[in-house]
Amino acid sequence: MCLGACSLSKAQEIVNSGFGVSQVFKIKDEACTLPEAKVVLTNYQNMYATMYGIDLWDCAMEGNDLESYVKGLTVARLAQVMTMDYLAEERGISLTEEEKGKVTEAAKEYYGSLNDAEKEYMQVKEGDIETLYRRYGLANKLYTHLTEGVDGEVSDDEARIIEAQQIFVSEEDKASQVEQSLKEGADFLSVASAYNEAPETEITFGRGEVPPEVEEEAFAMENEQVSGKIETDKGYYFIKCTNHFNQEKTDANKAAILERRRKEAFDDVYGAYVSSLPSEFYENVWEGVKVEVKPEVKTDSFFEVYEKHCDW
Repeated sequence: MCLGACSLSKAQEIVNSGFGVSQVFKIKDEACTLPEAKVVLTNYQNMYATMYGIDLWDCAMEGNDLESYVKGLTVARLAQVMTMDYLAEERGISLTEEEKGKVTEAAKEYYGSLNDAEKEYMQVKEGDIETLYRRYGLANKLYTHLTEGVDGEVSDDEARIIEAQQIFVSEEDKASQVEQSLKEGADFLSVASAYNEAPETEITFGRGEVPPEVEEEAFAMENEQVSGKIETDKGYYFIKCTNHFNQEKTDANKAAILERRRKEAFDDVYGAYVSSLPSEFYENVWEGVKVEVKPEVKTDSFFEVYEKHCDW
């Protein structure tokens, strides 16, 4: 889902140790309950286990770094979704009856996939799942609304990805030695192995990812062409172009550029709005939640089921 991170600290944060024991936080007058938060937390937990292996959690439990990250991610994403829902309401955006029906279907499917141990671990009912899917659905509908005017055209030149070999040296006398060797016909990789101070010789890059002097030279080169000495603020570069246009990576970069444009359009509106909302974070409740690795608690399809049904 096209949602970035958000922190409750962007709004008024109140740590409360005695109110709302079943609530993790509240934004304005809407609360995120503990069961709702545990559904998202448990799915993140098991998605990481699937990606990296369950042993990662065993190793992480000592320092709790991974646990802290996943818990922080859970609260940040849920806070953002709820904030977006308020913004959607202000802009007159709501779910249609058909969309609400899809939310109900998704909640029924996901809740039906849970075993008794998972329901007990998350303390969740079907209504909690439906509330979460409704919130996510409205947030994504707002995101689409705020980004629908973004220019979807990204040119090949703007997105072009180049493959090259590089030699970087920080001192001018070494640059002169490299320049002389290359002029005499020495193999580029052999010279690189003797002089290159950069961590890598083989590089792949697009616009804005290398010093501007290097970019200007490299993007004008053809395959197998070797540059002369390129002086930058940090030192001296020599570039050999091995592929002046990687089609597959260029296409992927087009998608990334378009998504950045959408995020910028979204952030322009969302960033100004989020600071206006009061929030309460019940720290003692969330601190008491611990990630437990239980073999019978394997659910990780919350987002997959959402995307299957709620495709707007």
